[in-house]
Amino acid sequence: MAPLQAIRIQLAGLRRLGQLVGWLLLLSGLSAVAIGLHAGPLLLTALSPRDLALVLQALGVLGLLLIPISGVISVSSQFAFWRGWLGGLPQPADLFADPAGVAAGVGQASCTIVYLDGIHQSERDHPPRVAAFLALLESRLPAHMGLFKGLETYTVTPARLADDIGGSWFWRRLFALQEHHPNGLISLISAVLVQANNVIKVGISSDRRYGPILNYELALKVAQRLAEQGFRPGQDHGGRPQELVLLGYSGGGEMALGMADYLRRICQCPVRIMTFCGVFSGNQLLEQVGTITTVVGDRDPVAAFGRIAYPGRSPLLPLSNWNRAVARGQVQRHCIDGLSHNGQSGPFSDRHRDAVIDAVISYL
Repeated sequence: MAPLQAIRIQLAGLRRLGQLVGWLLLLSGLSAVAIGLHAGPLLLTALSPRDLALVLQALGVLGLLLIPISGVISVSSQFAFWRGWLGGLPQPADLFADPAGVAAGVGQASCTIVYLDGIHQSERDHPPRVAAFLALLESRLPAHMGLFKGLETYTVTPARLADDIGGSWFWRRLFALQEHHPNGLISLISAVLVQANNVIKVGISSDRRYGPILNYELALKVAQRLAEQGFRPGQDHGGRPQELVLLGYSGGGEMALGMADYLRRICQCPVRIMTFCGVFSGNQLLEQVGTITTVVGDRDPVAAFGRIAYPGRSPLLPLSNWNRAVARGQVQRHCIDGLSHNGQSGPFSDRHRDAVIDAVISYL
């Protein structure tokens, strides 16, 4: 048996094992929820303290198993894609080989804004509030700017999460539970499990060891999608140089910082970064990237937690990549009073949507 074929068989076995473990964890969690809802408080009173402690220990072990297994599978999938075992990586030189381009699309704009959604994203289509936000933003853009949306931020292949190789059946059933199950608690658990995949991808992107692999793959994916829409590097549009702006919400801010320098090299044009309610590490190389604009809210605990969770953004480490970018004057910060991370006071709400869009446009 050829070595490459043997490796593919091992990866397929690892993927099946991960799916089996995921199903066991999912079924165990849903079973526990169903039993708890059916039995109610009587279940807790019927258990002795020792039995209750054993149940809690079992749930804790399941939770501790889920995190490392998901991380290993994510890294293994990234490595398999990197090595070309899941269809191969496109060559950057071949992405823009057609000089003619496409008549319509982002290729007509000299400044293309690439929107990167938060960890709630599970489909190519954005949720209604996000879609309304993007439609309003697009209507207010100057004529020489274009908005590129509908990008799957947390998958390295062109497919959406529901079409992921080997896991489409699982994800589609999970989406069905999330959207249509009559029990709100089960819908919430399903939504959390969907978002766990995206959280892991944000963590990998910020990691100094495995992050460059994921970030380069995402940059290739974005460049490939831009090429399909008519983007061509080095072309002038009305005398203006070609430029890319990565606009990231929440965890999309981390993905924007991660892929910015790679995208600059692949597309051969300047790249700027803008985030609103962004959660990011700032670990990446930022010297050759343009300005980094962060739109934040004074009532956003998630973005505030990001500044604590990533030590590189602490002022106590002045030589970190992020703090050196701040010292160079590369970072701009805009604060909106009353803005939270999501919900009725979030950036997609009727209350703050116009203020966030105005802030984004003012820094373009």
